[in-house]
Amino acid sequence: MTRDPRYDCLFEPMQIGPVTAKNRFYQVPHCNGMGYRFPKGMAAMRGMKAEGGWAVVSTEEVEIHHSSDISPYAEGRLWEDKDIPVFARMADAVHAHGALAAIEITHNGHAVANRMSREVPMAPCDMPVVDYDPLQARAMDLSDIRALRRWQRDAALRSQRAGFDIVYVYAGHGLALPMHFLSRRHNRRGDAYGGSLENRVRLLRELIEETKDAVGDRCGVALRLAVDELLGDDGIVAAEEGREIVEMLAELPDLWDVNVSDWANDSQTSRFAEEGFQESYVSFVKSLTSKPVVGVGRFTSPDTMVSQLRRGVLDFIGAARPSIADPFLPRKIEEGRVDDIRECIGCNICVSGDFSITPIRCTQNPTMGEEWRKGWHPERIPPKASDSRILVVGGGPAGLECARALGQRGYEVTLAEAETTFGGRVTKEARLPGLSAWARVRDHRLQQLDGLANVTLYPASDLTVEDLRDFGFPQVVMATGAFWRHDGVGRSNAWPLPGLDAAKVFSPDDIMAGALPEGPVTVYDDDHYYMGSVMAEKLRMAGLAVTLVTPASNVAAWTHNTLEQSAIQRRLLELGVEILQQHKVVAVAAGEVEAACVYSGARRKIAAASFLPVTARLPNDKLWRALRADPQALADSGIAAVTPIGDCLAPATIAHAVYAGHRFAREFDDAREDGVPFRRELVTL
Repeated sequence: MTRDPRYDCLFEPMQIGPVTAKNRFYQVPHCNGMGYRFPKGMAAMRGMKAEGGWAVVSTEEVEIHHSSDISPYAEGRLWEDKDIPVFARMADAVHAHGALAAIEITHNGHAVANRMSREVPMAPCDMPVVDYDPLQARAMDLSDIRALRRWQRDAALRSQRAGFDIVYVYAGHGLALPMHFLSRRHNRRGDAYGGSLENRVRLLRELIEETKDAVGDRCGVALRLAVDELLGDDGIVAAEEGREIVEMLAELPDLWDVNVSDWANDSQTSRFAEEGFQESYVSFVKSLTSKPVVGVGRFTSPDTMVSQLRRGVLDFIGAARPSIADPFLPRKIEEGRVDDIRECIGCNICVSGDFSITPIRCTQNPTMGEEWRKGWHPERIPPKASDSRILVVGGGPAGLECARALGQRGYEVTLAEAETTFGGRVTKEARLPGLSAWARVRDHRLQQLDGLANVTLYPASDLTVEDLRDFGFPQVVMATGAFWRHDGVGRSNAWPLPGLDAAKVFSPDDIMAGALPEGPVTVYDDDHYYMGSVMAEKLRMAGLAVTLVTPASNVAAWTHNTLEQSAIQRRLLELGVEILQQHKVVAVAAGEVEAACVYSGARRKIAAASFLPVTARLPNDKLWRALRADPQALADSGIAAVTPIGDCLAPATIAHAVYAGHRFAREFDDAREDGVPFRRELVTL
């Protein structure tokens, strides 16, 4: 295959100060849950991006000093020379594939509580730290500012010694100290660093100058700036101070990395923002500077990328999440394999790794975070180790990925799906409000399976135990999914709710199948991910009066980990959904639901013609259990093993299901010994 000439501009080199990027694909800094705790894993993950064709591969944010300790989160640390080898490993991994290595060094001011270092946080003025820690940051004096400039310079020099080609000055996402000085709501100083915008920009200017003076002869110096905080008059606005800041500093950095703040706004999920949504905020920057500009927007379409370059919006296509979903996205475009791209679905499961302080994972790319510890490659997989034939029962996310990966290995695979269409829960959930992009999980795998002659797909095949025994496949994989409970059992209720027989009860499966309850409806969300809120949104948009009850302190509480909780709750309130927080449903009856405060136990009744519990799911494992109940019949039919995977084994996220399918395919016929199934980064004493 050859590259489509329409995309040639994406592969033109561009200079960034004294260094040159080989193309226009730029992996901007992003967190990964590994950082200083798992440096080998972090380096291998970044190196994979470089192998996949990204011209620039960046770190996550890297602390320049122990007074900017973001513990317990696992970001980077460059406090002293002893930290250099960690980053040299990453720079070497990136350079091995001809890419430039960029490092985002930063001091986070009062955005951190210094929980580990126990240093007193610093800020432009006396103020509480951002988190709910019961402490405040002290106001910086001029000696502190001089120290900060020195720390930036020292970290830049360490970055150069580690082998980095681009060094950042970070003023974005509401996290970095230079951003706090820029902001009127944080900076109320009366000296040369406060008051007018020119004074508030002074520190940022000095940090850029310090960095250029230290390493500018060999390294490009990038400025990452949030040009709009989406706070109106309370923050920086792109058309006002955002534009003025760029005008003041236009030619000073070697590269402008521009976005919006805070992180939840910058990395909005596909439920709330389309591809390229930041264009209206950042498009002015190129008109004010001759230096290259990189921006983001969850870019997955090469046509959109080309449009951004041709229309002068950006010089580099910046990406975090798309580079996670497909580290080989640039190479696939270059090789004319656009249809093979694993497009990011914008679910932000990747972000949850940072918040849970665990290695990054991805719904679309099950190898993400496993590059070093399991040796998984996103494009390569070991060839088959036997001539075994495998039947995969269930064409949802686990079954599709299992069949795809087994087929890639060369096994003869049959995939049977009971429904007339493939995708399982993905197909159903992608029809819900805001989740259409999630269909990419199904579509990518079907597209890949279409090119595998050794994999046969059978839709509309609702198999029985007798069918499976008659087929005689030596290996059977059960990927039959799960279903939502109707009885209210979940985290808060160990027993079925009383009164169910008298109530009109629906599950999310019923709604996704087309059922429309009678209103008013009470949705009981004890799941705390997206489903409860999506159900409430869908029913409210259908014109029903909806009350959402949750034992948590806010709606869809787990989605704090995916940066969308505020957007979800705001949308429900705007739609007119009544929300009752910190209550659990304790009983239902004809025409009403009874809820109790999780603290006091005080009860209240809610008028409800229909009740929709979103509490827990049960594995659809009857077929698996029936097969294993008769070992002799299993052996007589020639079936050597029946293995449940994904939701059939234990219901979880779509990311878990895809990972389970991929893991089975990777480890099939692998006679490994018992023990920890991955390498660990151990501390040596």
